[in-house]
Amino acid sequence: MTTRETAVPGVDNRKPVPMAQRKTGRVAILTADQVEDVEFFYPYYRFVEEGYDVDVITPAGGLLTGYRGTTLQDTLPLADADPKAYDALYVPGGLAPEELVANDAAVAFVRTFAERDKPIGSVCHGPRVLAKAGLADGRAMTGFHHVESDIAEAGGTYVDEPVVTDGHIVTSRRPGDLPRELAVIIERLRAQ
Repeated sequence: MTTRETAVPGVDNRKPVPMAQRKTGRVAILTADQVEDVEFFYPYYRFVEEGYDVDVITPAGGLLTGYRGTTLQDTLPLADADPKAYDALYVPGGLAPEELVANDAAVAFVRTFAERDKPIGSVCHGPRVLAKAGLADGRAMTGFHHVESDIAEAGGTYVDEPVVTDGHIVTSRRPGDLPRELAVIIERLRAQ
């Protein structure tokens, strides 16, 4: 026998329902339109599965549209986000980092968050934002091969490995690396 689920009036089915477990903290995902969909949604749901409240932070707030057309209806405006309120920061890739590196408030958010020595994760083109915020200097990082020059120009060393961990920063190259990267980030979150 199967049951049929029906819509519940007044319930927004576009927002995730957290797992029935203790709340473990808050994670910020900093992004913008044209984010690579899987590089956003995979980490988003992994953090939710682990019991974290996840705030998706975008420059203007509101609707987020991924590169491949997937949308998220409601995001937090960057102006309303406090970097001190989060246990981890994640910056996905795609074309979104292009907008973020040009946004002084986004770069300042990353820089301020980094001062707290909490986990920071990023994938693909996302490490460009970390480099712009001054986090690559003296560190090893990875990302999509196009970000190699951004990392080097910011004083870092580009390493072509699936996951590179240097201090509290964990970076990966592409969507296929996400399971390994998120395992490292979640392990660090659990250890806090």
